[in-house]
Amino acid sequence: MGKFSVKVKDHIMIAHSLPDSYFGPAQHMHGATYIVEVSFIASVLNTKNVVIDIGEATAMTRGVLEELAYQNLDELPQFNGVLTTTEFLAKYIHSQIKNKLKEDLQIKVELFESHVASASYED
Repeated sequence: MGKFSVKVKDHIMIAHSLPDSYFGPAQHMHGATYIVEVSFIASVLNTKNVVIDIGEATAMTRGVLEELAYQNLDELPQFNGVLTTTEFLAKYIHSQIKNKLKEDLQIKVELFESHVASASYED
């Protein structure tokens, strides 16, 4: 059976460190600008013949990202002692959006570190 999806895009700028030698130079404080794509996925359309209202999806995504934008993630209590990798942040953003959803939709969150590298989480 096919699926429908609606995708919205936004971006965030953050600072963080990944304090483990595994990460080479990224173990030190650095900035990152992520392009964030959030896909809302459903097997059937709702009574208005959409997966989700695009305005609602955009506002929900923006609201979650605003909590992280221009922040040093190392200083936020919810990330104390956590390696805030791109994969981890994709899952974190996913869970924050999922908690705000009224509908039972599948979500995929993809963070693009650059034009050649990204990481994602989906349920």
